[in-house]
Amino acid sequence: MKNYTITVNGNVYDVTVEEGAGAPVSTAPKAAPKAAPKAAPAAAPKAQGAAGSIKVEAGAAGKVFKLDTTVGQAVKKGDPVVTIEAMKMEIPVVAPQDGTVASINVSVGDAVEAGAVLATLN
Repeated sequence: MKNYTITVNGNVYDVTVEEGAGAPVSTAPKAAPKAAPKAAPAAAPKAQGAAGSIKVEAGAAGKVFKLDTTVGQAVKKGDPVVTIEAMKMEIPVVAPQDGTVASINVSVGDAVEAGAVLATLN
């Protein structure tokens, strides 16, 4: 678990967050504001298999909703490789060209930024 101090509309809260859960476990109002903690460094991508030369990148920030392919699977240009959920919409991230999935660098539930490499193709 990690402890954070956050300020919302001038109210200061101590928040305890479980790893991987992403939801506050407990909150308690606090009297004086504190400096915000520094953001934790991003976790290294989860590589599954050897990386290929063709990158499949996220077009928008969101959360990985579904893996539409597996390593070693052949795909055609336009086939969905990974589906991202952003603003309650499911957005397929498609293969930029024909190829074979060489690696999948994310897992379902991972938060991703726009431009992040989600998978690679050969």
